[in-house]
Amino acid sequence: MDSKRYASPTARSRLALIGLALSALLAPAGFVNADSSNEPLLTVAEGILDQDKSFDLGLVTAPGTETITIFRPGPDDDRFAHGVVLIPYKGRLYAQWQSSVRDEDGPDTRVVYAISDDGQHWSAPRQLAATLDAGIRTSGGWWTDGETLVAYINEWADPGDGPVQGVTVYTTSEDGETWSDLAPVTDHDGDPVMGVFEQDPRALPSGRIISAFHEQPGLLVAPWYTDDPLGVSGWTRGRMDRLPHDDDTISREIEPSWFQRPDGTVVMIFRDQAGTFRKLAAISRDEGETWTTPELTGVPDSRTKQSAGNLPDGTVFLAGNPVNNKARFPLALLLSADGVEFDHAWLLRAGGDDLQPLRYEGKYKRPSYSYPKSVVWYDWLYIAYATNKEDVELTRVPVASISLRNQP
Repeated sequence: MDSKRYASPTARSRLALIGLALSALLAPAGFVNADSSNEPLLTVAEGILDQDKSFDLGLVTAPGTETITIFRPGPDDDRFAHGVVLIPYKGRLYAQWQSSVRDEDGPDTRVVYAISDDGQHWSAPRQLAATLDAGIRTSGGWWTDGETLVAYINEWADPGDGPVQGVTVYTTSEDGETWSDLAPVTDHDGDPVMGVFEQDPRALPSGRIISAFHEQPGLLVAPWYTDDPLGVSGWTRGRMDRLPHDDDTISREIEPSWFQRPDGTVVMIFRDQAGTFRKLAAISRDEGETWTTPELTGVPDSRTKQSAGNLPDGTVFLAGNPVNNKARFPLALLLSADGVEFDHAWLLRAGGDDLQPLRYEGKYKRPSYSYPKSVVWYDWLYIAYATNKEDVELTRVPVASISLRNQP
């Protein structure tokens, strides 16, 4: 989701920093930040991002980088797209996104998907989840145990006079064509999880799946984990204190993604609603059961969703818009060998001539590469996103061009 649901408060960065300091002092035992130094959990090496070069940050593309269109709407198609998520399944690549005729979160919003055999040529969109009578459905992402494909769907009830909130349901398929009836995602007690799912579940080497839900009442983020290989049951809330925030219906930290350091530490990265234009991060050293209180990092961010993960050799990547303003361009890829300092960066998509014009008007649409989500498939890192919130696109980069830890 985006602007309507995550309307940011005005200039509160100074108060946010004060609140962060107080949180560190007052956090109860078990939740204090485990790193006692004053260094941020994540940094960006000096000089690799030139914020004065607004179209490309002074970056170039990695050798072999390609951009591919999954769906480009015509005047008679749905002309709003957002929340694009990819997954490989049984030798094919699947893309899911929320779709509507004109406006973000319009009453006609539904979830669609497309299929590719090679990552380059894509089917026409197919409906995955229809509209709701009193609310909307948006993309919640994918999971698979290798045999069954799971599609998560976020259902948002019409809030009326109350806070925006929702629940997560899922549908499964054995062939990517025929889908089961929607059913609720459940917790370790078998009850529906009362929150909407973040689109970035990933598994630890142990098989444990970690992601996050934005919980009721409102949208209060928390890390969750499950040992269910299918990712539809057994979800357990990780213990994490959130930062103070003066809107009690939405947490300051939202829309996370995560990666793993070489020592096994899990690092979850959040968008910061306090307007600092930097990422927040928290860490877990017990496979997601307990987390440190989120804190500001040295990673710039346009206050938007990102996608983090590990390449096959362990290299940490972070795809997003690492700028110190609200512009959602360029789209860039930050890399780190140790999961602490990002000291390599590549351009994925630039502003200027590389960013096609916005063709259709619509609520909350603007020139942008929005909400990237990523997956490694065969020898490529695929990053999917919505350009101008209307064109469904991906950029793929050869893993060999960006791996750090297998290089001398």
